[in-house]
Formats: sequence, C-alpha cells, structure tokens
Amino acid sequence: MIRYIRRAAAFCLLLLVALLVNAARVQVFEADALDDNPANRRTTIDRYDRPRGNILVDGRSVTGSKDTGDQLAYERTYRNGPLYAPVTGYASQTYGTTLIENAEDAVLSGTDPMLAPLPFWNEITRDRQPGGDVVTTIKDSMQRAAYEGLGSRRGAVAAVEPTTGKILALVSTPSYDPERLSGTGSSVTDAWRELNSSTSQPMLNRAIRQTYPPGSTFKIVTAAAALDAEVVTDPDAATDTPSPYVLPNTSTTLPDEARGCEKASLAEAIRVSCNTVMAHLGVEVGLDGMVDAVGKFGFNDSGLKIPSGVARSNFDTDMSDDQLAQSSIGQFNTTATPLQMAMVASAVANGGDLMYPHLVDRTTTHSGSTVHTTGSRSYHRAMNPMTAMQLRQMMIDVVQDGTGTNAAIDGATVGGKTGTAQHGIDNSGLPYAWFISWAQAEDSGRPAVAVAVVVEDASADRADISGGGSAAPIARSVMEAALED
Repeated sequence: MIRYIRRAAAFCLLLLVALLVNAARVQVFEADALDDNPANRRTTIDRYDRPRGNILVDGRSVTGSKDTGDQLAYERTYRNGPLYAPVTGYASQTYGTTLIENAEDAVLSGTDPMLAPLPFWNEITRDRQPGGDVVTTIKDSMQRAAYEGLGSRRGAVAAVEPTTGKILALVSTPSYDPERLSGTGSSVTDAWRELNSSTSQPMLNRAIRQTYPPGSTFKIVTAAAALDAEVVTDPDAATDTPSPYVLPNTSTTLPDEARGCEKASLAEAIRVSCNTVMAHLGVEVGLDGMVDAVGKFGFNDSGLKIPSGVARSNFDTDMSDDQLAQSSIGQFNTTATPLQMAMVASAVANGGDLMYPHLVDRTTTHSGSTVHTTGSRSYHRAMNPMTAMQLRQMMIDVVQDGTGTNAAIDGATVGGKTGTAQHGIDNSGLPYAWFISWAQAEDSGRPAVAVAVVVEDASADRADISGGGSAAPIARSVMEAALED
C-alpha cells in the first residue's frame, strides 16, 4: 500500500514539475509572442487603461487624456488640434499613431525602459510606468503666426533656429483636428473616411512629408556651389551669360522674366532672380560638383528624422547638361520639402554650418525628471564661411532692393529669396509661391530664425512676384514673432 502511495506521490510531483516548466515556458519564452498576438485584447486594454503622457509647447500641454468609462478607458485629447496637428500627429485607438505620437510612443505610453526606477524593472515586473512627457522646440507665437498667415490657403511653413537646429514652427494647411480620430466607433471611421477622401488632403504634413519644385529659392544652393567651386570668384563681376540662354546641346532657350540679366553678375542674378545666369553657373559647376554641393544641404538624404521621418528632397544624380541647367534653378526633377529649404536659409545665416534639425527638446518622466535631451549637433558644413558671408549679403540685398522687399522688418537685418515654381503638364498648374529667409536683431550676434514658406495656390504674372507677394508676408510675420521672443 505504501509503495502505491509513493508512486502516486512521485507521479503528482512529476505533473507539478511539468506544470511549472510549462508555466515558465509560457511566461518567459512565449510572453512576447502572446503579447503581440492580434487576438490578445488584453494588451490593447492595458495600453489604454491609464492616461497617456503629454506633448508640450512652451511649457504647456497641447495634449491630454479623458476617461471614457469604456473598456478602452483613456482617449487622447488635443488643445488647438488643427494648429499643432503637423507637430503632434494623432494617437488613435483605431488607426494607431503618427508623427511625435508615433516617434515618441514608448515614452508617452510609459513602456520606455528609461522611465523605470531601476534597470530591467519593467521586464521583471511585467509592468509599465506612467506615461512620460515630450517637450518640443516649437514656439507658440511663431506657430500661430505661420498658421494665421497661411489662413485658408494650401501651403506650409517651417522655421528653424540656425545656431541650434531647433524647429520653432511647423505648420501645414489645411489642417485637421486629430481628436476626431482618437477613439473607436462609427464617428471615428466616418472622420477617417472624410479626411482621407478630401481633395485638400488635410492629413498630409506638407512641411515635412510633401516635396515641391523649389523654383528660384534653389538658386541660393547653386550660388553656394559656384562660389565654393570658384566658378565665381567675384560675386559682383559680370558673367558671360546671354539672355535668353540656349540650353546645352539643344535648341531650347531659357528666358528671363527679370530685366538686366544679360551678362549679369552673380549678386545681381540673385537680387532680381535671373534664370539664365544661375542655369549657366550650374552647368559650369558640373553634375558632380552640384550633386556634392546639394548633399551638404541635405538633398538626397532619405534618412533625415526630426524624430519623425522627413521626405527625401531630390536632386538627380544622372542628368544631361540641359537637365542640369533646369535643375540648377529649382525645376526639372529638383524637389524639396519646406523644412529642407528652411535648412538652406539656416546654413547661410549660420556662417555655412548647417545644424541637424530637431523637433523634440527633451523627454521627461511623469514627474518631470529628464529622461533624454536632444543636443544640438552639426549636420554638414554646407559651404565655406566666406561663401556664407557673401550669400548673406546677397539675400539682404534681395530684401532691401530686390524681389523680397515685403519681408523687410524695421530694426532687424533680414535676408531672403523669392521663388515661383512652375508645375503641371506644360506648366499649366498655378505656380507654387516660395520664400526663404532669415532674420537677426540688430543688437544680436546671431540669427534668430530661418524660415521657408510655400503657398500652393498662388497665381503670378511673372516669376517671383508670387513668392514676394504671397509668401514673403507670411515669413515676415513668423520672423517678427521670433524677434519678439
């Protein structure tokens, strides 16, 4: 009898060991797979069982969370949603996350290991911390100036602090309220369908995710390439460029809308925006030289993150000379995001040193302790310091006595460049109006801001009038806000 009891006890012990081994297998080795299984709703319930961390602008939260009392308890809320949508993105229980809500999701949702009080705390306890906060570099006054300046027009504004790379404004219009997508149910799916079917594309972040032909604003890049390559050694010396200019190896002529472009100097070509001179200089620099020069400004970089991904600004690396001529004036296949063109202006303003643009200043725990700080770092030496100094003066001349006089600000030094980019079949579409600029207070030793503005639906009688008339006043209001801070 005792022998049978011992056997039964041994068998029970074996079953207990097998149970413990299986439990360990499930909890240790299969935990991640089970957590990631779409059928496991507990993960989703757990994600929304507490408030999400906040995104801050100028020390104030532009996001929040509300308890709905439903199974997915907390929904995301947004203060001035359309104003900040190009910065925050959305956090939706139905459609996921975008922009900062996506790039900093681990901090905001409380799953980032850096939020834990001790190393490996979350892994050991299988818990998560209260959501942390994300402090942005955006300045509210500049964001509002850009948003109100664009108004009902389609377009975008990007503003950068040249000496640090901090993004001070990032606006895209028309915009949308991300709170409409926060929860679940028919109202959310209806909003999603409406926003995605709209011809105005309100959820498209035109500031960082849309590229446009930059038109004459790109002439600043071509001028930098010509000066650095010593194709031009004296910006005030006459060039040998005819007007109109016959594109190389073709019978096609490139005209000038501006007057006085026949053999104009580089400085004059920038001031009044001569197509012929800049196209000719691009050809003289050569394809390899131009590709190298544009890369230093950030073109052709598909890995730029701010921390959200930025669309690649393009300059073709394989072209004939006639295509190179057109590309050198911001046409043909040359395209750029507004952020990219703000980087161009920033490099000029900062003595040729282009700082890496960033939108997040730091992340913190729920209680405010800093988790990570985004330090300023150099992205590229975009041009020689002497070249930058010469281009600064040329851009100042554009505002003082050229096509960009609408950007002038009393008591400040302002440099700018207008642009009107043709697009559509046979250039049939309304041209895009561009303006890039920078501003520096007279009593300051460094520039306050670099700005790029694009307005999509801007008609123009001649090149650059639209950039000077439609986009320059918006840039001026953003620069004024920067100078007042």
